Amino acid sequence: MAKDVVRIGGASGFWGDSCVGAPQLVERGEVDFLVFDYLAELTLSILAAARGRNPELGYATDFVQVTLREILREVVAGGIRVISNAGGVNPQACADALRALAAEQGVRLRIAVVTGDDVVALAPAPPSGKLLTANAYLGALPIRAALDAGAQVVITGRCVDSAVTLGALMHAFGWAADDYARLAQGSLAGHLVECGCQATGGLHTDWEAVPDWPHIGYPVLECHADGSFVLTKPPGTGGLVNHAVVAEQMLYEIGDPRRYLLPDVTCDFTQVRLEAVGDQRVMVSGAQGLAPGPQYKVSATAMDGFRCTGQLTIVGLAAARKAQRTGEAILARTRALFAARGWPDYTRTRIEVLGSEQANFGPHARCGEVREAVLQVAVMHPRKEALELFAREIAPAGTSWAPGTTGAGGRPSPSPCIRQLAFFVDKAQVTPRVDVDGEMLEAAIPCGQAAVPPAQEVDAVPAAFPPAPCIEVPLVQLAWARSGDKGDTSNIGVIARRPEWLPWLRAQVTEQRVKEWLAHLVAGEVRRFDVPGIGAMNFVCSEALDGGGMASLRNDPLGKGMAQILLAMPVQVPQGWAS
Repeated sequence: MAKDVVRIGGASGFWGDSCVGAPQLVERGEVDFLVFDYLAELTLSILAAARGRNPELGYATDFVQVTLREILREVVAGGIRVISNAGGVNPQACADALRALAAEQGVRLRIAVVTGDDVVALAPAPPSGKLLTANAYLGALPIRAALDAGAQVVITGRCVDSAVTLGALMHAFGWAADDYARLAQGSLAGHLVECGCQATGGLHTDWEAVPDWPHIGYPVLECHADGSFVLTKPPGTGGLVNHAVVAEQMLYEIGDPRRYLLPDVTCDFTQVRLEAVGDQRVMVSGAQGLAPGPQYKVSATAMDGFRCTGQLTIVGLAAARKAQRTGEAILARTRALFAARGWPDYTRTRIEVLGSEQANFGPHARCGEVREAVLQVAVMHPRKEALELFAREIAPAGTSWAPGTTGAGGRPSPSPCIRQLAFFVDKAQVTPRVDVDGEMLEAAIPCGQAAVPPAQEVDAVPAAFPPAPCIEVPLVQLAWARSGDKGDTSNIGVIARRPEWLPWLRAQVTEQRVKEWLAHLVAGEVRRFDVPGIGAMNFVCSEALDGGGMASLRNDPLGKGMAQILLAMPVQVPQGWAS
């Protein structure tokens, strides 16, 4: 008999997350499922390089050798089922390693492997460089098929991050593939926990209000058959679960909230409701869904030369100006050396003086003359030997130029520059495969859907300026915000601290104003999408991350600081208003 409530624990947000999450959830979370997300957009290229060196690698080794090694017996004894995309580019090798661990510990385990996401054969040639990976974002249906066949652990390659949760819910509650309202709710549940502690107070705007960081709780979903769910965390853990935290994570890394495109469902999050239903418990409802489109999104990576980053610390009066001149001198000297050898110029360069605020806040910097700063010089070049020469010319600054130059550390090493590409393939061209202990299963994927129709305009809250007279305060006093990345696009979710303030925010935090405030970082357009259900707006900024990921030369290539920069923007509030 199906359970009335299914509990799912989000044990990992990326490859490199803390080892405390899974044991905490097994010990205190009373979970039916553990789900793990390991694959950031460029992780697959790293795993592909590992597989190239050793055919037994290419997966997130921590999943087996660190996490499950510690908890496998407890997981099996407790009947907890595990779903993870730790398979990377070699899911079968991940499964083989887990089988070896189970045999070592004397545990019987039924393991399923989902493959078929590798679509290198369908990828167009990259504009430059060598194609490394091309993986379709598969959905939840293969995961459901594996669970239906009795798998205790499901290991996948590339799938959408939320699919590990949606697959569990489709299996547990018997949801149909066209029950789009429930699939949208299940996808939202997965989206909220896919980044681990970001759903329980991590990265929260009001960070000082989040208690006990060392023992922060990992997220737990209490899911119901109608699609509604409560987000919470294990008792006795640190962290914070409230309206603001959940709203920030809901908008993280999404574009148009009316058309959040997934392989199983197209989600509309504009009317989602968040309701506190107890201490550290938020009920989430109201996601709407419609049919998905006919294609899978593909994330591909290609080799595009080499990159290298050098750092120096500059101490004393005028530290920032000394650092800037030092960086310019390093580039000028190495360019002359390149020319003497007949080598081309750098492909790209970037000088950032960290501590001066110039790199991130640009014209809004307020530090003035700092007395210590970190110089970061990042460069790209088609030849590795050119960057080896660059790396040798960092340390000589310690005796050649600015007084107070220190902190060179070791010589930096050039590394491949990996550029991300994205395209779409028809679902009919991709065949997901499910292998449950050697038994191959069919995972029927609906194909041939119509294109997703354009979104209907939402009746937005009318914009209104606060009553005069006004004073100026930073946006952070009126709003919470969090920024995320997708390739070279940054999104910034802005949530009103009080519903009655949303009209003031809409009047003042416009597309044009945000574009002007972030002009030193954002080269493309800024679009605003209203999310009235949670009293929020989502700003999508294109060409905002200097290429994004490993293609970016910025110290913040993922735009983690973008929301913090926007929260410093001044807005008007009534005079006499108390924060």
